[in-house]
Amino acid sequence: MIPVIDMRKIGVFILVIFIISYAQSQRIEPRYLDVNLSLEERVNDLVSRMTLEEKINQMIDQAEAIPRLNIPEYNWWNECLHGVARAGTATVFPQAIGLAATWNTNLMFEIADVISTEARAKHHEYMRKNDRSRYKGLTFWSPNINIFRDPRWGRGQETYGEDPYLTARMGVAFVKGLQGDDPKYFKVIATPKHYAVHSGPEPERHIFDAITGNHDLYDTYLPAFEACVKEAGAYSIMCAYNRYMGEACCGSAALLHHILREDWGFDGYIVSDCGAIYDIYENHKIVETAAQAAALAVKSGTDLNCGKIYKSALAEAIEKGLISEDEINTAVKRLFTARFKLGLFDPDSLVKYTKIPIEVNDSEKHRALSVKAARESMVLLKNENNILPLKKNLKRIAVIGPTADSYPMLLGNYNGTPSRYVTPLQGIINKVGGHTEIVYEHGCNLVEEGPVKTYLSSEILSIDNDQGLKAEFFKNRDLSGEPFYHKIDPINNSNWIYGTRVPNLWMMQDYSIRWSGMFKAPETGLFNFTVKGDGGYRFYLNDQLLVDDWQSKELSSADGHMRLEKNKEYPIVIEYCRGTGRPEFSIQWELSEIDNFKKALEIAEKSDAIIFIGGITAQLEGEEMPVDYEGFRGGDRTNIDLPKVQQNLIKLLHGTGKPVILVLSGGSALAVNWEKQHIPAIVYMWYPGQEGGTALADILFGDYNPAGRLPVTFYKSVEQLPPFEDYNMKGRTYRYFDKEPLFPFGYGLSYTKFLYSNLICPDSVTTGDSITVSVEVTNTGKFSGDEVIQLYLKDIESSMPVPICALKGFTRIHLDAGEKRTARFVLTPKQMAVIQTDDDKNARYIIEPGIIEIALGGELPGSNSSTTESVTKRINLIGKSASVY
Repeated sequence: MIPVIDMRKIGVFILVIFIISYAQSQRIEPRYLDVNLSLEERVNDLVSRMTLEEKINQMIDQAEAIPRLNIPEYNWWNECLHGVARAGTATVFPQAIGLAATWNTNLMFEIADVISTEARAKHHEYMRKNDRSRYKGLTFWSPNINIFRDPRWGRGQETYGEDPYLTARMGVAFVKGLQGDDPKYFKVIATPKHYAVHSGPEPERHIFDAITGNHDLYDTYLPAFEACVKEAGAYSIMCAYNRYMGEACCGSAALLHHILREDWGFDGYIVSDCGAIYDIYENHKIVETAAQAAALAVKSGTDLNCGKIYKSALAEAIEKGLISEDEINTAVKRLFTARFKLGLFDPDSLVKYTKIPIEVNDSEKHRALSVKAARESMVLLKNENNILPLKKNLKRIAVIGPTADSYPMLLGNYNGTPSRYVTPLQGIINKVGGHTEIVYEHGCNLVEEGPVKTYLSSEILSIDNDQGLKAEFFKNRDLSGEPFYHKIDPINNSNWIYGTRVPNLWMMQDYSIRWSGMFKAPETGLFNFTVKGDGGYRFYLNDQLLVDDWQSKELSSADGHMRLEKNKEYPIVIEYCRGTGRPEFSIQWELSEIDNFKKALEIAEKSDAIIFIGGITAQLEGEEMPVDYEGFRGGDRTNIDLPKVQQNLIKLLHGTGKPVILVLSGGSALAVNWEKQHIPAIVYMWYPGQEGGTALADILFGDYNPAGRLPVTFYKSVEQLPPFEDYNMKGRTYRYFDKEPLFPFGYGLSYTKFLYSNLICPDSVTTGDSITVSVEVTNTGKFSGDEVIQLYLKDIESSMPVPICALKGFTRIHLDAGEKRTARFVLTPKQMAVIQTDDDKNARYIIEPGIIEIALGGELPGSNSSTTESVTKRINLIGKSASVY
């Protein structure tokens, strides 16, 4: 019997199967998580699933989570200028300008590789704790490759100096070390900044318009950016605050689209400097509204806004037809491409960098590399009668000066927090303190006359046997309720608010902080405390209210006094509430009854040698700072002289008749004219990193032969320079400076001597061909040591503007006493080209027939240092003019 088929049951069965299949299909992972698809397919799929609001929320530095798509929040802001910064303990290397003074690209790569290793280790440790706040991501806003065109710029310390070639080579090495060698995934993403013509003045950076000719743009300001993009593959660029030739740098189609993307082939993302989109309409007045500014920036190519303007204004811009959603899509796709290329949407098993353990952070190996870099960075500027190295058997050495025992001086700016540090004083004690008496006196302030002022720091503060103070943070201005956050604050920054490193604290408008612990008096006497802050503050010591200015909402300062006994501990409580200005809070102390000059002279007269350690620090020069001492303005300097109070003390110490060794700290050139004439030995140590004191002692006492070279010209005074605001290069840097400097670019002495000989290169070359150059270098002295071989080119017969001479090659080599080595260089056609401009609008590289001169040595041609001898040769370029790309 044939069964009867119930079609209704079959229909129900098919429907059930369809529903089950559909439900299963919805559980299949979306295409953007399929690692077998192309990157483009994955990114397109992800962005296609997002709403317009969700897309816009991804275009700010604090990108929001999208739970329905399993996209976590991501904070794009991170820093690693000379070590992972602002994210807890990390290895701190010399400041960037000090790294440039090593003239060692191999070392630079190694340092960047270590930084990215620590960055990866820290990132994944934070992710395991679900901490996705600022400074925890993998997109780093470093390096700063702006040209340090004028020594007055306070942020020049963050750069690799004044020369486009040196900056490019150091920048390329740094970017490659950061981004890694994996063919699929970036280790971290580097962000060269601030594109493109940016170098102060700091107080006017939000309104300033930099004006140059096209020649200077292509000859000086662009080469390092081009090299970092085309050679190193930098995947991010940060555009600058200021305008260039009337256009906002973050809203310039010429800079961001035509040059960066079209000419150089840049395919990464562009991020604005923080608040730069706001500046476009509010300060530069290029457009009238936030919506217009946001649309202009995105259409020009700025994909990511450090700030909030995109979040609040892009939707309005679309509604008003100022920009399309397709243009938003382009920016968002670039941003997610970066996150995919970091492996943030892939299994850890596929990304080798996820396996880096947290134990590598701040390891002994990394700390040793920091010391090595500090040694290589230090520059011996003078060594009359070979007074250095000092003998290790001196009976008594006086160490004097305001940066001799300074922790902040070691670190510069944009720094991390080291687990250990060695100041110059401690380095000297560690080196010879076992058999030589080391006596120390601060001597003077950095700038101010009178009693020595010292920032209150963890060295004399404690809480429950830990250095520092207990810090409690409240989400109000009156310390009420329970704190939303608490920690042991190390108190290791002159600005306590900046030093807290509490995530997003700077962005909060209403908060208050209470610090508490114990204060140990370092001396007996009447202490004067100066409290300075942008809001309200109270200062209690030994249960007494010494300072009370709680109602203040603007930057102010107040003093309090108390007599204390040496080594006695007193309870201390400090309270602060946020004001209306830039968050700032600091406390300095001084002993008002002490004549510090007199104390310094007393110990100097009884010593065999005097080491004066002074200069300036990043508390005087830096980014948009509220500094108003004589010679300093808003983070910049108005003159480059060593501060007068230090000059006066050095002259008195010289008058004792005892040998004086001058050690200078700083991130830029110092005019030490009298000191160069009268002081027998001068060492420049920059901001040398966490254990810079160890490196300095190695040099002073002969365990390391210095070989650092100046990456900037040391001028005699600012009177030798054009106005600071003038961005034209005429009269600036060794390339266009025709006067006598105090110390030239590329300068640095050694404890040994080097002889250059047997320069080999062709007498003539056809235009468009490369030139191979070789030279023999012999260490003719008694010390082993490094030599920095520098190759300069001078165009003798160019029909177009050219530098006086220009660095075209360098290498750092080690030679034992008596050893000879051959160094080889290849000059490419582009390195021999000159820049041809048409009506100051277009530029191209041309090789002209004519005579060029090359010089090889350990210095700039004509420097005539006492430890190196240079060689030169002229070469005839023959044939027709040829274009180079």
